[in-house]
Amino acid sequence: MVREKLGRRSSASHQRISAVCNDFELCDGKCPMRKELSFGKCPPSHRRSATLTGLALSLAFLLFGCGHTEQEWQAQLDKYNQLGQKTQGQQTELDQAKAEVARLNGELGKQQTDLKAEQSRSGDLQKLLDAAKEQAALLDRIKARFEALREKLKGLTEIGLEVTIRHNKMVISLPGDVLFAAGSAKLSKPGERALSKVKKVLLSDPGLTERYYQVAGHTDNQQLVRTAEEFKDNWGLSLMRAREVLLFLTNAEGGAGLNVKHWSAAGYAEIDPVAPNSSPEARRRNRRVEVVVQPDITEMLDLKSLVNTPAAP
Repeated sequence: MVREKLGRRSSASHQRISAVCNDFELCDGKCPMRKELSFGKCPPSHRRSATLTGLALSLAFLLFGCGHTEQEWQAQLDKYNQLGQKTQGQQTELDQAKAEVARLNGELGKQQTDLKAEQSRSGDLQKLLDAAKEQAALLDRIKARFEALREKLKGLTEIGLEVTIRHNKMVISLPGDVLFAAGSAKLSKPGERALSKVKKVLLSDPGLTERYYQVAGHTDNQQLVRTAEEFKDNWGLSLMRAREVLLFLTNAEGGAGLNVKHWSAAGYAEIDPVAPNSSPEARRRNRRVEVVVQPDITEMLDLKSLVNTPAAP
């Protein structure tokens, strides 16, 4: 039934299109549209008219030939329009989501870069922490050695010997007035006894025996008078006193001596005082001989924290 209806409607459409062509003299009633809907031999104006008529008939067929009302078709069109708008809205949301994903990816990349930088800083801080721990451990070992040396020489403190830190070096300071007579560079008997005890302590500790030392002679600021001809000035006197102490400590006669290759002597005259030369007591403190323990490269630390009192200037 449907095919018969469609056939009849198609035939009727052909008849109407042919009727349109019969209205024009140029076709002479021979327009092949009647047979095969081909407008190849019709004039352009006829073809346009026939085409418009065919479209109108086709639309009418679509609207009314399928059994749907105009309202139903309009509702369907509205539905399609709504779907189109919804699709457009979804596309907009999709574009926004893509932009958000791109933004989040950018932030993630930045956070990863920041994390790598933070990890690098953390690694550097860990290295610094490890180095600080090593220095702290080294300082503890030096402090233990310092306290041990101070304890071993404690018996000489009654004559004025001091174990302290000066110029970031461990120093055994011996009073010049105990070691030498005024203006003299010859060791006194009390001075030799004091140095013998120092020598014994240094030889008893292999860690101290193998260290390098400097013997430093110091004077007050008083000009040399009685022995000026012999020493010329305080430079000569301080240096010769340091030399005498060095020779005594490294002398192996009557027992073992310290390794002379690890020792040196220097004279500082009055230029490195431990107190102002403003009183007899202060000048007495400045007349001294120091046995300076030379630090090795692993001990280039601030040793002032080893003593409770501020180091001497």
